Amino acid sequence: MVITDQVVEKKELDLDFLTATIEEKGTKSAALIPILQAIQEKYRYLPEQAMVLVAQALGLSAATVYGVATFYAQFSLEPKGKYVIKVCDGTACHVRGSLPVYDAICKKVKLVNGKFTTADGLFTVETVSCLGACGLAPVVTINDKVYGQMTAEAITMIIDTLEEGGAQQ
Repeated sequence: MVITDQVVEKKELDLDFLTATIEEKGTKSAALIPILQAIQEKYRYLPEQAMVLVAQALGLSAATVYGVATFYAQFSLEPKGKYVIKVCDGTACHVRGSLPVYDAICKKVKLVNGKFTTADGLFTVETVSCLGACGLAPVVTINDKVYGQMTAEAITMIIDTLEEGGAQQ
């Protein structure tokens, strides 16, 4: 199957990547989630045009693809930053000071007015209900790397390292 550029608008989509992904995963409806996962991994979100093309390739409605994309928390319809920072605010983390850590992150990367991703696309900051590491509370993950017993001072130093092109992927 070859995807044409007929519905691709402003954002540049790698049509060769989409075609190869669909050919690899298949065109049955069961392939939808693996295809969306591959797109999410490449673009760090699900571009609308990509979802439309996937719907066409799999013979599904765009509404069905959108419904799956919005049902699962792993998918994002908005671009995410290079570094996705998740701050646990479950009970153990909350009691042990996750909110000051979250506030320190937002202040350091200058996130205001309900924004989750920095204007430069470097950081996305989210709170999550539980990261499953309660014994290390408060816990933060950055691109799935776990940082336990986090403090406002420690997270600021980690962000400094990332801004300087540090060891994080």
